[in-house]
Parts: sequence; C-alpha cells; structure tokens
Amino acid sequence: MNIHEHQGKALLKTFGLPVSAGYPAFTPAEAEQAAGALPGPLYVVKSQIHAGGRGKGKFKELPAAAKGGVRLAKSVEEVRAFAEEMLGRTLVTAQTGPAGKQVNRLYIEDGSDIDKEFYLSMLVDRGTSRIAFVISTEGGMDIEKVAHDTPEKIVSFSIDPATGYMPHHGRAIARALGLTGDLAKQAEALGRNLYTAFVATDMALLEINPLIVTKQQRLNLLDAKISFDSNALFRQQSILALRDESQEDPKEIEASKHDLAYIALDGSIGCMVNGAGLAMATLDIIQLYGEAPANFLDVGGGASEEKVTAAFRIIAADPKVKGILVNIFGGIMKCDVIARGVVAAMKTVNLQVPLVVRLEGTNVEDGKTIIRDSGLNVIPADDLDDAAQKIVNAVRS
Repeated sequence: MNIHEHQGKALLKTFGLPVSAGYPAFTPAEAEQAAGALPGPLYVVKSQIHAGGRGKGKFKELPAAAKGGVRLAKSVEEVRAFAEEMLGRTLVTAQTGPAGKQVNRLYIEDGSDIDKEFYLSMLVDRGTSRIAFVISTEGGMDIEKVAHDTPEKIVSFSIDPATGYMPHHGRAIARALGLTGDLAKQAEALGRNLYTAFVATDMALLEINPLIVTKQQRLNLLDAKISFDSNALFRQQSILALRDESQEDPKEIEASKHDLAYIALDGSIGCMVNGAGLAMATLDIIQLYGEAPANFLDVGGGASEEKVTAAFRIIAADPKVKGILVNIFGGIMKCDVIARGVVAAMKTVNLQVPLVVRLEGTNVEDGKTIIRDSGLNVIPADDLDDAAQKIVNAVRS
C-alpha cells in the first residue's frame, strides 16, 4: 500500500526525522491558508499522487509548455494560482503511464536552501532476506539511470536483523555520502531513525530523493516515497487509515475486498489462475504467442465458489479485455469449485468475449462436466500451451 508524500513526512517526523514544515491542501483556499502559515518567502507546491517523476510531469489539460507537478512559488498569491491550475487536473509522469493520475490534493511546503543533494532508500532485499540501504551521492536524479550509467556511485548494504542498526551502519552511510564532522553524526542518527521507522510500521520501500544538506549544514528529507507490506496491514490500522483509494485501480480495490491477488496490466487477455508460479507462466506464454495479459490474478489454493465468481466478474468488467483464459491446476483447489464459480459468473455477466478454460488436477472430470453441461460458450483446452494458443487465436479472430 502506498501513501502520499505529506503523509509519509508526517509519519517520519514522529520518529524524529528532519522534514520541512508543510501542510496538505485540498482546495485553492486551503493552499493559500497553508502558505500563510509558513515562514516563506519561498514555497513549494507539490502535487500529491502515487507516482514519482512529478516535477517533470505534464498535465493533460494544460499546454505542453506548462510547468510540472512540483512548482516553486514566491508569494502566497502565486501558491493559490498554482493550486487553482493543478487541482483536479490529470498529471502524467514516467511512472503513471499515459493515463496519468488526477491531482486531488497538494502539499504546500516551506522552501529549502539546498547545498547538496543525495539519494537514500531502504527496501527488503529478497536475496539476503534483510532490510537494505541503497545510497548515492547522485540525488535528485533517476536512480535507474545512475545505476545504468555510473553504478559505482551506488552503495548498498544490508542489516542483520539479529543485531539491528549498529553504529558502523551509520558510519557507512556517512562515508558513502562523503560526510564528515557534525553532518556525519547527523547521518548516523538519521539512518538509525529510518531503520526504526521501517521496522515499526512494516514498510516495504522507503525512498528519499533527494536527501539534502541545507546551507545551514543540516540534513533534511526533501521527499518521501513510502510503500507498506500489505500483508502486515492487519496490525497497522493507523497506516491503513491513510489509504487513498482514488489513486488506486478500482478493480484492484474490489479484488482486495475478496482477498484476491490482482494486478491490472495493459494487455487484452484476462487471466484467472491459481498459484503465483502458474500465473506467471500463464502470462509468459500469452506473450510468447504474441498477445499481452490484461491482469495478474491468483485466486489462491483454497478459493470458494463466491471468490471465483468475484474474480471472474472483475476480469469481465475490464473494457480492455478481449478474451479470458482460466487456467487451473487443482491441488488444494478443486476443479469443480472453479467450474461452478465460472458458470455462476457467466450467468450474471453478459460475457461478449471468448473464454478458454483449462482444468487439470483434483476433481478435473467433475469440473469439465459442469462446464460442458452448462450450455455456455466455453472453449476447452487440454494443457497450458493449447489454452494459450486457443485464446490468442480467438482474440485475433
């Protein structure tokens, strides 16, 4: 689950981390009021969407020459003018895709005197099963470009959960950023507090770009991109309350209500599969035969008929879907349960696209019988390769 920058900074501040003064604003009047409460004379007006690259982004409804989603204002009046121009518009960045995201809120922040910019992030390193720091002196830039062009400028290390954050980790951060003296001490404390916040709130990703040194020689988090482990939200109710569903795909929201693992993609073939590995293989073989999947959807190993019905409805409601592939290998999951769910959904959803069903495993013959006797227009498949070819051909014809 992602949260907005202003929410992330408010959270990090409770862990003793340095952030600039700022206030969220949902209307131009609130933006003007927020600016009036800041010392000025420089204000930063930031679009709040769940995507990076806001400063270089473009608003769909504005001319190409219009400024991006992060702007510097030199007066309270200019803050309001920017707010009137930005709120309600669709911001397109490198991370949103061409559809963009609507800006429903802003963050009005006090301007900073920047001396240096750095990059710092934390994530769960699956290779070591530990929390890792990723640090670079190239702050304010796309870290992917830095990694590609100058990988030597990126330093990373992981932390043993048995020991937690230790003083030598802080020294490693300071050394990677070339900081000495009091700034090195600040870096050590900053790293410790970030690690504490990461663990305490079950974060999955924390990205600070840039982390700055001000003219007053103080470290400050100028941005905060935070994502949380969705599997841990049951014990993070205060974090869950920060969720902004307006920034999420409605289909993914509906899927989460039924405990379905669903991710919307850009292709035309909807997929319903049980098991993440089989789902990934299904997506791959659709690509192999020249089409693209419209989603990743794993109904899990023990889904009920109601859960399967909900999954089918979510896929069928996607206007991009030109065909649906149901690919089930029944172990714990029984093929007859899947079949009844598909039949129930098809009777309530006026399906206008081809449907290919491949069933194998527990109660497979019962499942095939249920679908065959339903009288519905379903294309049966013998195996995954056969299923992929049939749905691709059906979509193309």
